[in-house]
This record gives sequence, C-alpha cells and structure tokens, in this order.
Amino acid sequence: MKTENVSRTVLAAGVGAVLAATALLYVPEFAGQGPPSPPGPAERAVIAAHAGAQASLPDLAALIADREKWLRAHPDDEVSWAELGAAYTERGGRLGDVRDYPRAEQALRRSLAERPAAGGNAEAQLGMGALAAARGDWRAAKEWGERVRKADPRRWPVYPVLIDAYDGLGEYKAAQKAMQSLEGLHAGAVVRARAAQTYRDRGWREDADAAALDAVALAETDAEKAAGLARLGDLAWERGEAEEALGRYGAALRLVRDHGPSLAGRARSLAALGRTDEAVRGWTAALARLPLPEYLLEAGELYESLGRDGEARALYDRLRTGTWPGAEVPLALLDADHGDPAAAAARMRAEWARGHRSVRSADALGWALHRSGASKEALGYAKRATEEGVRSALFLYHRGEIERALDQTGPARRHLEEALRIHPSFSPLHAGRAVGALGALGELSDELPAELRREPKPPKPPQAR
Repeated sequence: MKTENVSRTVLAAGVGAVLAATALLYVPEFAGQGPPSPPGPAERAVIAAHAGAQASLPDLAALIADREKWLRAHPDDEVSWAELGAAYTERGGRLGDVRDYPRAEQALRRSLAERPAAGGNAEAQLGMGALAAARGDWRAAKEWGERVRKADPRRWPVYPVLIDAYDGLGEYKAAQKAMQSLEGLHAGAVVRARAAQTYRDRGWREDADAAALDAVALAETDAEKAAGLARLGDLAWERGEAEEALGRYGAALRLVRDHGPSLAGRARSLAALGRTDEAVRGWTAALARLPLPEYLLEAGELYESLGRDGEARALYDRLRTGTWPGAEVPLALLDADHGDPAAAAARMRAEWARGHRSVRSADALGWALHRSGASKEALGYAKRATEEGVRSALFLYHRGEIERALDQTGPARRHLEEALRIHPSFSPLHAGRAVGALGALGELSDELPAELRREPKPPKPPQAR
C-alpha cells in the first residue's frame, strides 16, 4: 500500500500537464481591460499550468470559479470547457473528493460536443485521459493518450498521461519509452519528477532521489515544491530511512501546511520511529485532509497494532463502504488480511482480467490467493511483483510468507530477511510478523542440503615404480 503514494503524487503532475496543454495565457474575464495588473489567483493558476507546474488549491479553486462564470456567458468555448474539466480532475485528486470527477467528465464531454475529437480537440481528449487515470481506468487512459500522440507526437503533455496509463497496466517498457519522448520535448520540474518515478520503478534508487531533488529545485510554485518534497519523503521511506523521510515531509508542510500526502507520510514516519501518540494524531489530521483508501488501511493497521481495535474497525468499515474509484488494491489487501480473502482474490482476478497488471496488482493478487489457500498459484504473481524492479519491503514479505507456506525454506528466509533489511518498520502489523516468521524458520544450517553434497572420491591406487 505504501508504494501507491509515489504514484498518486506523480499523477497530480500528470493532471497539471493536461492543464498546461489547455491553459490560455490570460483569464477570459480580464481580457481587454487595459495594462496588465499583478496576477490574481485565477491568473496565477493559469500561469502555473502553462509552465506545467502545480497551482495552489486556492488558486485552482479561483480558476474553476472563473471558468464557470465565463462559460455561463460563452457556452460554446470548447477550450475553456476543457480547462474546467482538467481543473476539476486535479482538484478531485488532490482533495480525495470523487464528486469532482463527474463534473470533470461533464465539462470535458461538453468540450468534445463543441469541437469533436475528429476536429482536433486534443485538449479535451487529454483531459479525458487524465480523468480515466484518476479513476484507475488505465486502459481508457491509454486509449485517449495514444489518440493524441498519434495525431501530434510532439505534444509533450500527452506523455505524462501515457506514463501513468502504462504504469497502471504494467507496461513498463512502454512507460520508459514515453519518458524518453517527454525528455526530448520538454524540461523542468514536471519532467524531472517523471524521471524520478521511472527510475524508482526500475529499482534505481539513487537516480530516483537525484531526479526528485532536481524537480524540487526547478519547482515554480510552493505547491509544486511541496509535491516534490513529498516525493523525496516517499523515496526515503521506501529505503527504510524514516528519520530522513520525516524531515522531507516536514519541509513540504512548512511550504503548504495542509499538504495531504505529506501529512500522511509524516504520520507513517512517526509510527516507524516509535512515536505512536504523535503518529495517531498525525493520521487524524491526514485523513481529515485527504481520506484516500490506502491511508485508511494504513492508519487502521496502526490502530490495530496498538490494540485499538474499535478505531481500526471503524476505519476498515469506512474503506469498505466508501465510493473509491481505482481502489481495488487497497480493498483487496483489506479483505485479504482483515476480511474475506476469497473475495479479495476474486476482486483482483477481475482487475487482472481488465489488463491492470502492475506490480501492485500482482502483489495484491498473489497475497489474496495465498490468504485464501492457493499459495502455489500465488507464487507466480509474487515473483512478478518482486522481480520487475521496484524494491518493496511489503512485496518481499508477502513473497517470503508464500514461500514459507510452500516449505521453500531457503527462498522464504532470504526474502523475509531482505524485507527487513530494506525497511525494518515497513508496516506496523506486518514487520513484526516478518520477524516472527523468520524466527519460526530457525537458523540456517551450516550443512549443505543432501542434494548439494558431493560424494568423497575413492583414494587413488598407488602407482607402480
């Protein structure tokens, strides 16, 4: 579940790239009113979007209000409809408010009605791709993105949309190729952030951190800088460096004090450092600001590890009963560990059949199968999750437990040890279980297994003189 946080941070950059593709260099309401004055909130959002940067939430809200007002008087302006749809999608993702997604779709379809895709309305098509990605419909996101790329391969904002789609489908070579195209067409924070994600997905941790530092240095706005610092925090967390992650999340929160991913990352890091009272308060603040499914699951598992079972169940119930587009993985992990593993396996089989074959999907499917008693079938998915490049302590723990259930003692010990070596506190529940599983396997014997022993050679007969 922790691995999703980086991709969600990067997805916001993808929507920002779509806004950049649609943004005008003026706000319609203020056009033709004499000499330029200092930019207002809506204008600042447009300027940020034009640069591919992330606007502040107040500026984004001002842009939405301005476009809504403009379109009441100019309902045939397809570009402004596309801008409005992209802005709704970005706000919905950054606030965790799915009510913005139907509004985004309505605005984008209105743009396509005013100027169809066949007529060259690339802006609305890009918006539809970003909306599909926000909803976790990676196949639709790929289709929208590839239409735009085919029509205009040099339109750089299409590549962040395609990278998200390819990642969600597990098409990592295609994602890497799209990344190379993006680097050849554009520069700046959005490109370096994407490079950090690509390097992370390939297991190149130092390169990912260097690219993320570049993205922070090149950021144009406080919101974009905070997103970059949160990404650095996620990378530090995945390396098992909770203290460093805490510092990076804190730096982000000093820029944007209610930055949702950083509030969640801070709570996670405090829990890993044993500062559980602060972690509980941190999760309360994070969930009030950004109630994402993976955050509900993670906070619930912290409460369960502390014996606060009632509060944990309340969060699990909130996750089960919510409307969460694209939340199949956290829901499956919830059922696998805290509910009905067979239902979790069925959920992830359906997701796999839809073509959603990322390492996250492979891990969740393998774990759900194992928990439902199908460990032999589960192992292939666990191997896929751990051999694609991403170095995830949680994925390795899952694989080690599956191998232990299959009496594959050596591989199980190796993968459980590696999970704890990467991050000794990777989960408030499962890290302790990994330690217990290693203890149950016992110490590694000094003797070679029988199948690897070499029979001693008979002595040679003495040679005659």
